[in-house]
Amino acid sequence: MFLTIAGIITPVFLIILVGWLYGRKAHPDMAGINKATIEVIAPLLVISAFVSKDFDLVDQWGLLLSGVAIVLGSGLLAWPIAKLAGMDPKTFVPPMMFNNCGNMGLPLAVFAFGHVGLAPAVALFSVSNLLHFTLGVKLVNPRAPLAGVFMNPMAVATVVGFALSASKDVFTLPEPLYQAIKLLGDATVPLMLFALGVRMKDANLKHWREGFLGALVCPVAGLLVALVITPWLNITDLQKGLLFVFASLPPAVLNFLVADRHDQDPELVASIVLLGNLSALVFVPIGLYLGLRA
Repeated sequence: MFLTIAGIITPVFLIILVGWLYGRKAHPDMAGINKATIEVIAPLLVISAFVSKDFDLVDQWGLLLSGVAIVLGSGLLAWPIAKLAGMDPKTFVPPMMFNNCGNMGLPLAVFAFGHVGLAPAVALFSVSNLLHFTLGVKLVNPRAPLAGVFMNPMAVATVVGFALSASKDVFTLPEPLYQAIKLLGDATVPLMLFALGVRMKDANLKHWREGFLGALVCPVAGLLVALVITPWLNITDLQKGLLFVFASLPPAVLNFLVADRHDQDPELVASIVLLGNLSALVFVPIGLYLGLRA
């Protein structure tokens, strides 16, 4: 089991390391690539996953609702911890809820469960992002307007993907169009891992105590919720495995971008994200162990 888990996580962290090393040496401007990934490439991955032959929307409802339960449950567990630690819940709670199910979760799903694990993992990623751009933004900034939030490319892709998946019996994308969408969308996983490594070169440990607390609370809260709800779920072993991996993931880099945009202590959030992703070396193997035993 140890060798299996090591074989799964090693490629993920090697690509992150390549991005980190390249970022320290070349200091590349990743803004254009990141913008294209979020606005074009990742949304196409979402659409291709929803319309793939391996994905049946009806069969995934239990998994998607379970993912929502982990996101919300982690927030409920983190809120009193933030209060006890003397931190603003608007700063601490969102990173505990919204994990790195894109940059890290998607490749882990592929390496752990094969190609059949990608489509449901993308569905979890889509639902988490939809919650992040709605509920998450309101948690960080309660006065933030939500007008136009559903015009976000990831939100649009999620809605389109759901619609196409639900109408497979009536309408299917032409094969050349599907292959073009899939080919470009498949670039998401390595690009996200590489970009995560580049981004981590700029993070600092100014708020290392809060960062260390967040690094513990995010995966522990997720795994606790998963352990509580899985015995009651009518889902497949593959879905249970994906759920445990999802629950063990560290805070998403996107939390820093949201905090920075709304001026909600972005330096503290950056420390949480950095230490959280380093702690993935401990908690992701735990999630994989529980997931592979499901």
